[in-house]
Amino acid sequence: MGKRINKVLVANRGEIALRVVRTLKEMGIASVAVYAEQDRQSQYVGMADEAYLLSGDTYKDTYLNEDLLIDILRRSGADAVHPGYGFLSEVASFAEKVAAAGAIWIGPSPKALVDLGDKITARRVATKAKVPPVPGISDAVTDIHALFDFAHTHGFPIMMKRTDGGGGRGITIVRDDDELRSFYLNHDAMQGGDLNEYFVERFIDKARHVETQCGRDSHGNFTVYSTRDCSVQRRNQKLIEEAPAPFLRPEVVRQLEQYSRNLFEAVDYVGLGTCEFMVTPQHKVYFLEVNPRLQVEHTVSEEVCGLDLVREQLTIAEGGELTAAAEPRGHSFELRITCEDPATNLTPSSGTLTRVVWPSGAGIRVDSGVKEGDTVSPKFDSMMGKLIVTAQDRATAVARVRRALGELVIEGVPTPASLFERIFNDPAFTAEGQEFDVSTKWLERTYLNREPSTTRSGQPASLTAGAEESPKTATESFVIEVDNRRVKLTVPQDIVDSLTGSARARGAKLPTQPLRGQGLHNVAAKASDDAGKSGVIASPMQAVVTRINVAEGQKVAKGDLLVVLESMKMENYVYSPVSGTVTKIFVGPATGVEAGETLVTLDIEGASRPEGDAERTEEAK
Repeated sequence: MGKRINKVLVANRGEIALRVVRTLKEMGIASVAVYAEQDRQSQYVGMADEAYLLSGDTYKDTYLNEDLLIDILRRSGADAVHPGYGFLSEVASFAEKVAAAGAIWIGPSPKALVDLGDKITARRVATKAKVPPVPGISDAVTDIHALFDFAHTHGFPIMMKRTDGGGGRGITIVRDDDELRSFYLNHDAMQGGDLNEYFVERFIDKARHVETQCGRDSHGNFTVYSTRDCSVQRRNQKLIEEAPAPFLRPEVVRQLEQYSRNLFEAVDYVGLGTCEFMVTPQHKVYFLEVNPRLQVEHTVSEEVCGLDLVREQLTIAEGGELTAAAEPRGHSFELRITCEDPATNLTPSSGTLTRVVWPSGAGIRVDSGVKEGDTVSPKFDSMMGKLIVTAQDRATAVARVRRALGELVIEGVPTPASLFERIFNDPAFTAEGQEFDVSTKWLERTYLNREPSTTRSGQPASLTAGAEESPKTATESFVIEVDNRRVKLTVPQDIVDSLTGSARARGAKLPTQPLRGQGLHNVAAKASDDAGKSGVIASPMQAVVTRINVAEGQKVAKGDLLVVLESMKMENYVYSPVSGTVTKIFVGPATGVEAGETLVTLDIEGASRPEGDAERTEEAK
């Protein structure tokens, strides 16, 4: 055993900070929390033994401020730092500063972070460790001829990936020679960054995202706590995870475990981490990356291996031996409860939680960082909590998820709850009586996005941009009694509005049952309609521009991708609501924009610009 940990600075926020603080309390270790102004009233702040304010209004000023966190580390007297996930959890410079301050970094060494942090370097590590990566070029893109040779050898589509990408960000799918040529020639203006920051991989369609939750201690002991399947994704980010990964052949599981051991040993990895792979329908396994930290979905591994993985991290950091994992017991699902609206393609949102009722009962676990009355800020992550459901087998766990979703009530902000209900009643996902056929693009293809032929750069057009369906009538539901029998009554929203308008005139109290997400859906629909008439394309949210997919003077068709935004660690796509010609681009890569700020203006085909729009465009300048 090495140095004993007595006080831990938790360099994170929200549900993961609360998760770590709880384990520290159980272990008798003091905890130090940090918080931005928006998180002042958060549960993790109140539960920690000490808490320090991070003055500022951005990630850079607060949770990404290395020097400020090191200053708090010294002031608090903490002797270790737990980075959680996201933020600084994979930043080698911060790990080095923690060590230089005489504290323990609860994670792998800075060298391991460097070896695995850059995607090109990680591919080279994997090749050296005899773990096959997805077919690609393990060097930065500098020669268009090499790109064409690769594409013509392996076939389109291919993926252009940023070396510093993560969480699905910085990926462009290229489907033919013209798109590849356009990417190469326009990467600086349209994509941001230079070609040295990109490499190429073959795009593997209909593959599953399977990972291993691993641990290795300083004594050389290695274990795989469980496998996980994380194929249900939107915008290349996970929404539902489960453990163990279902319907894998035994030889595939053995290969995943051996590959994971090879990767950890290749970089002398000490700590917990996740090895991520693609598994094809032909049962071929390809390396994707190593996440050198705890992950959001670690909960399902905990449920099936029966261990507290944060406790495991602390034990390993103190120089102790890890607990070897036994055979997984039962099956577990994690549903990410985010502030996202299924009616608008799961666009991140914000607002105040007016009512929160979490499910309970056998096999239910809730890891949440919010409570009723809290406000979900547009400045930070949209995830409010995680619903973890466990049972003795997958079919029973599916049934238990359905029951839990029936008990879940969150009002005031949109959530994916209604989408989860559809997924857990979809035979393709539940695999009742048929083969499991869920891949990483299944959710988008089935429930979220359309892919019209006009779409460029391989990005799917949004449901709201390309749908031909008639809009659903807004409704509101009430529970009433008829002949002493309790029934649920669903009423069109316009009737509710007319009745409540009359009631308001009489001074009666209005019902407090807002339709989940309806307000945002109406706003988005109106914005899209306005853009279709005026040609002024505005940002639907506060965000950072990561990619411009068009140039001034370029003709676009309805459904074409115009701009990619990043908000709350999520990529969001802005599509053209009409056909026309790009007249002006007001933003560039890395530009910060507010909701409603003009991104692009279009000269609309077949229509004259309505009066007043020229003035609005001038004002936007």
